[in-house]
Amino acid sequence: MNEQQDAAAVQVFPPAVPLLTILIGIGLNHLWPIDVKFPFPKIWRYSVGGVIIAGAIFCLGLWSVALFRRSGQSENPWKPTPQLVDRGPFRITRNPMYLQMILICVGIAIILGNVWILIMTPFSAWVLQRFAILPEEVYLERKFGAQYLAYKRRVRRWL
Repeated sequence: MNEQQDAAAVQVFPPAVPLLTILIGIGLNHLWPIDVKFPFPKIWRYSVGGVIIAGAIFCLGLWSVALFRRSGQSENPWKPTPQLVDRGPFRITRNPMYLQMILICVGIAIILGNVWILIMTPFSAWVLQRFAILPEEVYLERKFGAQYLAYKRRVRRWL
């Protein structure tokens, strides 16, 4: 198997997973609403959800993409990885872009007051882990060996 085929082991389009989680959660909330009375003003929900989303996008997503591109590689999980990136958010999580996606689900659920999205978010994380992260880890272990194994010992998969 050549490197391009080996890197293509990711079995889902990762951004589709949280997007479907959000859309299905919205649909379920229309069919079977779970009414939650929040003890604080709506502006707090918007503020907390917005801070979570903005933090996820800027501190995890965009910073990770910038580090990938600076190192000469693509953030696309189907492209070969020329080197490990272990700076920035990669020092605290091996998967900052996937963590960003999960945090966006949480932020949108808070903003919308949608319990269905919150209920489905752990499943979304599981799908990302099973069909994107685990295949990526197999590829990275094969390609970088001891260097990647040392990184795995230092940095957690999620947080």
